[in-house]
Amino acid sequence: MAPRHWIIGDVHGCASALEQLVGLLPSTDRLVLLGDVINRGPSIEEAMELAWALVTSGRGVWLMGNHEKKLLDALGSQSVNSFSLLAGCDTYRQLGHRSCQRWIHRLQELPTAFWGEGWVATHAGFDPVRWMPDLGIRLPFWQAYDGRYGEVIVGHTPAEHVRRLNRILLIDTGACYGGRLTAYCPESGDLLSVAGPAVRPLASPSSPLDRRFAPMI
Repeated sequence: MAPRHWIIGDVHGCASALEQLVGLLPSTDRLVLLGDVINRGPSIEEAMELAWALVTSGRGVWLMGNHEKKLLDALGSQSVNSFSLLAGCDTYRQLGHRSCQRWIHRLQELPTAFWGEGWVATHAGFDPVRWMPDLGIRLPFWQAYDGRYGEVIVGHTPAEHVRRLNRILLIDTGACYGGRLTAYCPESGDLLSVAGPAVRPLASPSSPLDRRFAPMI
């Protein structure tokens, strides 16, 4: 029997929540982290090491998120703006310059999407012109998605509950904001979540489409 998959929402440095959630999932199932493993939370380097251990063991896939992409761009640039971005980056402050440099080659390997049978996982969605993964998109994708890839599971936009809009499922439940870290199984439709640390209050997304999303948990 083929293994099931569990898609895990934005970790954002909540290493203890990730460790707890992974421990609850069947060891024979494949795990897909939706990106944004870094920044914001209290244990960023530990979260990165846990995520990378899943990758190297063959059990998991770590997708590129907009936070990983921004860190890579800033580390690879010598512009004044890049130094400003690094100064305000939680990952850079927690790890320091030397440790961040050691992570560059790993982060560069992260894919932008993982394709299943009748579904795809990516950090934020797809550019509705070229239909390629877009790490920072929200409303244009939500409005334009026509179901061509089946169910699309994304993170990127935190909310109290998992939400569905047609064939799009948003599973970032704000672990780093005192919410929960959620995993979703596209083969069965099951959801599993654990509490994240109480770091900062969860701000409600302000999208005009929020009221159209059906809460799942």
